[in-house]
Amino acid sequence: MRLKSLVVAMAAIASLAPIASQAQSTDNSNPWMVRVRAVDLLWQNGQSGVVQADNIKAKNQVIPEFDVSYFFTKNIAAELVLTYPQQVTINYLPSQAQAGKISALPPSLLLQYHFTELGAFKPYVGAGINYTIFGNRSNFPAVGNQLTVDQSSVGFAGQVGMDYMIDKNWGLNVDVKYITMSTNVTGSGALAGQSGKLTLNPWTPGVGVTYKF
Repeated sequence: MRLKSLVVAMAAIASLAPIASQAQSTDNSNPWMVRVRAVDLLWQNGQSGVVQADNIKAKNQVIPEFDVSYFFTKNIAAELVLTYPQQVTINYLPSQAQAGKISALPPSLLLQYHFTELGAFKPYVGAGINYTIFGNRSNFPAVGNQLTVDQSSVGFAGQVGMDYMIDKNWGLNVDVKYITMSTNVTGSGALAGQSGKLTLNPWTPGVGVTYKF
């Protein structure tokens, strides 16, 4: 349902094309741009090691996202993608009962190329790095808090998206990122010596609003 909503949002953006064709094309030399998005975190949840026996998975969720872009030229920009620490629900066992919740703060920094010769439509591609900080790393009450995850994860981030500029300042945005993200799961107490790896690797489709200064 969430992906269907994103498709509907893309169709709504395309329906605004007649408005854009009537708008006067104006170059805005200010290099700063900001966006606010609603993003669907779609975890891939690959597993290895003993965590496979417990079928540990992160639950998909929708989060807010804020980014700041700086344009070095009209085509080349850097984008810093931010959100506040998010609660990530971790489920386990074949029944996918809730094991607990950890927090994740996943800023990304990407270098982008923007295609600026298509009128109001401004597609772009980007690539960079993601650094995720995990908090409440042992918050698994269902197993006596005897599991913990790594403190952080560093991975690749790839991106494709499009801004649709309604006027020289305001626009709508559609964006999809793929992020490589994983964490080791380590046991203690009765679970001492048990460990494995949870490979999250989320797809993050999102829609939002763009403001160009």
